[in-house]
Amino acid sequence: MALNTGGAAPTERGLHAQVLAAVGEDIVDGIYPIGQVLNQDELTARFGVSRSVLREALRVLQSLGMVEPRQRVGTLVQPRHAWNLMDPQIISWRGRGREYFVQQRELLELRLGIEPVAARLCAARITDAEASAIVAAADTMVDANAAGDERRFLQADIAFHSLILRGSGNAVMGHFSGTVEALLRTRPRERRGTITEYTSPSAHRHNELAAALGRREPEAAYRWSFELLSATLEEFIAEG
Repeated sequence: MALNTGGAAPTERGLHAQVLAAVGEDIVDGIYPIGQVLNQDELTARFGVSRSVLREALRVLQSLGMVEPRQRVGTLVQPRHAWNLMDPQIISWRGRGREYFVQQRELLELRLGIEPVAARLCAARITDAEASAIVAAADTMVDANAAGDERRFLQADIAFHSLILRGSGNAVMGHFSGTVEALLRTRPRERRGTITEYTSPSAHRHNELAAALGRREPEAAYRWSFELLSATLEEFIAEG
């Protein structure tokens, strides 16, 4: 695989990012299976980079739990349970490959356990300005979908869920918004209309959740958040 330099002289930082993504995706897709020793000579030749660039990429993969250096052995690919599966980089790599549906199901199941509770807390704690921002995000999703503006729709969808998680007043739930954002950013790559089109029922659930938050109704917010995520999960299970 030749790295994409775009015709310009690549910086070491740019090469590092490309090598990191390429090796990370190959590990996720099983091209480098669990227990395999990554041969640094082969990798430097494959990508045409220096050992320092490769070592920096491997250090990041180690920090993500994906590889581990062993004395007199080399750098080994680690079992999946050691990976930081909620890191945005790993989410992005899994979202590009054969694990797209598996990851959507896994993280939607996790979101079901977190976001409805966050919505309940949010309804009791958010300010008027935050409630208005959530309503505005829901409205923007409808407008952007009607205009076919995928980028604007995605940004509004991210804002909608992030505002609720951060509005919970719980720092850990607020931090989870980064995981949700990374997951949502994998969605535009999926072109199956059955799970990517913003349907009237989906818009209704988003709007009802926003309205419940605006009325400061914790149990209604919990219910609509749970219904919204449950419906999305069912769609992915049916397709995957």
